[in-house]
Amino acid sequence: MKYTLSVLVENHPGVLSKVSGLFSRRAFNIDSLAVGVTEDPTISRMTIVADGDEYIIEQLEKQLNKVIPVIKVRTYTEGDYISRELSLIKVNSPTNKRLDIMKIAELMDAKIVDVSINTMTLQFADTIERFETLCDLLKPYGIREIVRTGTVAIEKDSVLSRK
Repeated sequence: MKYTLSVLVENHPGVLSKVSGLFSRRAFNIDSLAVGVTEDPTISRMTIVADGDEYIIEQLEKQLNKVIPVIKVRTYTEGDYISRELSLIKVNSPTNKRLDIMKIAELMDAKIVDVSINTMTLQFADTIERFETLCDLLKPYGIREIVRTGTVAIEKDSVLSRK
């Protein structure tokens, strides 16, 4: 099962290396990693998506809490958070297929950000599941390249009010 962890850390050089090293030392793969400064410039948030069972994730949480620059670790529960991933998808677009690709983009709420003689590049920010749906729809046209940011997530306010 995939788990999404939110890790608040001090915004200092080397912190990412310490956190990723923790996963590496335990031979544990990170499926997605996104890091950015929060509303407080001294704190960064790491959003980590990893595959494992409840026991492994619990152990990772405990180990992360022992790393000095880590301020807070939280594992999000399905349905209690909103997540998105940004992707850029370059697709073959011969003149006679452009309208079809534009309709797919409109249907999926993707934005066309570049058009050339032979290709179109779509920008898409949504869930991983919707990203996979978009890719399935675009495959018949020929996907040339995909670039993805990694998942970012935030807890829903309704969850915070229950605590």
